[in-house]
Amino acid sequence: MEELKIYKEYLELIYYTENILKKYPKSERFSLVNHIKNNTYEGLKYIILSYKDYSKKNKYLYLNKLDVNLRMLCVLIRISKKSKYINNNNYTAWIKKITNINNLLLGWFKCLKV
Repeated sequence: MEELKIYKEYLELIYYTENILKKYPKSERFSLVNHIKNNTYEGLKYIILSYKDYSKKNKYLYLNKLDVNLRMLCVLIRISKKSKYINNNNYTAWIKKITNINNLLLGWFKCLKV
């Protein structure tokens, strides 16, 4: 699992996310923060499932779910920026990490050619 570049990048995203979410107000802990955390960890689950499954069809399904999670995460981050829970620098860095993961994901999709 450690040799998988998308796995390493995704772990970096998790570390960054956990660090940023500490800045959010307590009123958002059980709503927006919870949604962001759930989407982030669910994405990691899909990476692991894709890596462990031997069926190309199943890998494609898991990676598709990961893509949906990343898109949802972008929406939640955009809401955070609009609500002024994060600044422009945090927003840019966070989106850049997601874009890098998305590029790796697209490469994985091309390798599958289902």
